[in-house]
Amino acid sequence: MEIKDIQKLVHHWILNHGVRYFNILTNTILLSEEVGEVSRIIARNYGEQSQKKECKKNNTIDDLGEELADVLFVLICLANQTGINLEESFNKKLKKKKIRDHKRHHNNEKLK
Repeated sequence: MEIKDIQKLVHHWILNHGVRYFNILTNTILLSEEVGEVSRIIARNYGEQSQKKECKKNNTIDDLGEELADVLFVLICLANQTGINLEESFNKKLKKKKIRDHKRHHNNEKLK
């Protein structure tokens, strides 16, 4: 599925199930919240932080995919609300990174 199709899918979901988009400020805050949930799962599963007893069932690797999908959903809502074509923007960014970063990481001693 292409990004433009995902943007349309989210837009149709909002119209049919969500009544309307939350305002941009609310969605920005929700995006921060969802990124925080991703961070919590990564910190406990891949980082040095241990799970709290009451959270062991709620912070599994399986939940990481769900939380990443939440981030993507809210990000797409913000793009739709602001008229951003994410596919076009992503391709433009990738082209820029290919030129700018082509040899940059190959010469990074930290990555060897």
